[in-house]
Amino acid sequence: RRVPPPNLPPSSQLPIQPTMFAFVSSFAGASLAARPAQAISTRSPSTITMAAGKSKAIPFLEAPPALDGSMVGDAGFDPLYLSNYIDLKYAREGELKNGRIAMLAVLGFIVPSFVHLPGPYFSETRPLAAIGKVPLEGWAQIITVISLIELATFRSHYMEDREPGAFGFDPLGMGKPGAIEKFKLNELKNARLAMIAIMGFILQELVTGQGVVEQLTNFKSLA
Repeated sequence: RRVPPPNLPPSSQLPIQPTMFAFVSSFAGASLAARPAQAISTRSPSTITMAAGKSKAIPFLEAPPALDGSMVGDAGFDPLYLSNYIDLKYAREGELKNGRIAMLAVLGFIVPSFVHLPGPYFSETRPLAAIGKVPLEGWAQIITVISLIELATFRSHYMEDREPGAFGFDPLGMGKPGAIEKFKLNELKNARLAMIAIMGFILQELVTGQGVVEQLTNFKSLA
């Protein structure tokens, strides 16, 4: 059967085979082959793309069943479908913890270029090079503090009635009803951005031998 494409003159009509319908339907999120050509042309692209339970973040993939949009920041991004095997609360706890550490790490990569404590241990402005400046006693203190924090909080990760990432830390009292959901989303977005940014910072220093601020102010070409 020859189906004329909408809004094209008869001289431009082309045969549309069933394989073409299958190809289009895989991206459109629904089977278009069974619909009349006129009905297809009257639907907006966004309606077709998000149809049939497609992921909001990756429209050409099926939405993971566990990601139903009920969690803050859930856009259905799970191309490996790990949510079918991992508890979502545990995964969100890990995402927030790593994201918060990444946000602190981003600051740690930038601030020493402008301000640092006095003494030989804090004189290095490049973060990766500064690792070697820390004495053994300093590493022992860092690892001890991290271990104590993990021991004090790890049980809370498995509490059913606890919201992931909630430790009651709100010294400024900003978590008021009506505003807390916005702040949760803002934190999650910044955490995800920081995790990407810190990887870029690390790779940039490994490749160029310069810190982030130094690279911006004194560009070093790789050529």
